[in-house]
Amino acid sequence: MEIIKKRLQFIYENENIDLLLSKVEESIINTKAKNLKKRKQNWDEKDVVLITYGDQFYVKNELTLKTFKKMYEQYLNEQFPIVHILPFYPYSSDDGFSVIDYKKVNPHMGDWNEISDLTSSARLMFDDVCNHISAKSEWFQEYLKGNPKYKNFFIEMDPKHDLSAVTRPRATPVLTKFKLENNEERYIWTTFSEDQIDINFSNQEVLLKMIDILLFYIEKGAEYIRLDAIGFMWKEVGTSCIHHEKTHEIVKLFRDIVDLVAKGTVIITETNVPHKDNISYLGNGTDEAHMVYQFPLPPLVLHAIHNGNGSAISNWAKQLPSTDTSTTFFNFLASHDGIGLNPIRGIIPEQEILEMVDDLKKEGALVNYKKNPDGTDSPYEINVTYMDALNKRLDKDSTRVARFLLAHSILLTLPGVPAVYVQSILGSRNDYEGVTKTGMNRSINRKKYAYSEIEKELTDVNSLRHSIFTELTKIIQIRKTEPLFHPNVDLDVIDLGEELFAFKRTNTKNESIYVLHNLTNHTAVCRLEGKYQDILTKEQKEYSETISLDPYQFLWLKPVN
Repeated sequence: MEIIKKRLQFIYENENIDLLLSKVEESIINTKAKNLKKRKQNWDEKDVVLITYGDQFYVKNELTLKTFKKMYEQYLNEQFPIVHILPFYPYSSDDGFSVIDYKKVNPHMGDWNEISDLTSSARLMFDDVCNHISAKSEWFQEYLKGNPKYKNFFIEMDPKHDLSAVTRPRATPVLTKFKLENNEERYIWTTFSEDQIDINFSNQEVLLKMIDILLFYIEKGAEYIRLDAIGFMWKEVGTSCIHHEKTHEIVKLFRDIVDLVAKGTVIITETNVPHKDNISYLGNGTDEAHMVYQFPLPPLVLHAIHNGNGSAISNWAKQLPSTDTSTTFFNFLASHDGIGLNPIRGIIPEQEILEMVDDLKKEGALVNYKKNPDGTDSPYEINVTYMDALNKRLDKDSTRVARFLLAHSILLTLPGVPAVYVQSILGSRNDYEGVTKTGMNRSINRKKYAYSEIEKELTDVNSLRHSIFTELTKIIQIRKTEPLFHPNVDLDVIDLGEELFAFKRTNTKNESIYVLHNLTNHTAVCRLEGKYQDILTKEQKEYSETISLDPYQFLWLKPVN
């Protein structure tokens, strides 16, 4: 407990932390004494994550988590041993990320019994939405009533304060005006929306509450815990209020706690920011997050295939830090959010980013903008399914499948644990009806499905969904059998020309696999010699000097002696 004491002293400098420390220690002891689900101690090449909503599939008069379990066991469990169920708690907005009660399950999805049932089939990833809570929550409603217990749970701020240095993820004000029950007005810190009230971690009671929630999720079977919007957690006027040193210390504290209580539980930080800031949450490799979201990957892969040029992604991959068995990357291409652009600023010239955004808008993508300090707007997120991001409206389905599988080959073969969004494994297209219904751009990639309808489409051999599901499943299964795709096996980028993204993974036994991607719509020729086993086709191939790759072809080649 000495390290936890030091963390608390750092966070609450000049404050007495004795009572807080004793309560944290008591919570840890109580949780450790419970019959916790055993955790896998080390990740490996078999770990692939499915990202989904708890009500992704529905049957009339059936709890949606029961429906999901049926869908998972019928179609998805062989590919995805780990399931990230996006916030399944009662919520008031943002499709779950404005949580009303951290410790309840949304009633139309089920209750903790349904979550428990799922843990018998899958290892689960929960969201810990720890930066903010719903304005409809009991905590905030009691604050508005003047309940002294909740007086300092939120951040009151005089609007006269200069908050111009604060990093803004949205084109909305930092502060929102609320009226208390006694008719007094207060300006409250709201980083994301007026319905998402930032929690005040400078209050020791708040930290204790959030530790209690973290331990509760472990007790309920969470093996991966995603810390949502974690970068904004600590506020200090006069700073940017992002990536504060005390934010990092709280993440370190959370890691210390989960390592003490349930070793093997994985803490993942979600920070949609430039690469250098993102990987800072890995700490020294042993003391902070176990994994960080690899946010540059979705726009980099899109940029490479969109332009038929791998220069940017190759240069970026060359600079990826090596990881050991205590840290790795959480890789993804698509998620419930859009394709973030901030992580590639500084990697790709701004003009190229804007040109790509304009091209995608012409093909039906939607865009969210952020407000810059000078009053101008910049695109920060492209809202589109990854299928439609990669392709044009008039493309043939055969081209769609080829580009989509190429992108997912990159996802599945880079260092890290890969995660596939449910819309991707289903081969989904843009849902404009959803956008019209909600008024939210992000709804374009959040469609929910009647179980019977999606099953019908998946089993229709002539459908795009069937083609994507079948072919993507194949390469996922092959990836899971190859130890050289272990998340921590070293990466070396190979320069085979700008039309290709190529690299080699080499383990400590000096065994290697070569991965080649033709990013273009024409045949690409490069230099490669030797005899190889193509693990995708099971064929042996021998090349003398050069090799030709068909448009959007990718190869996974193991040298044969």
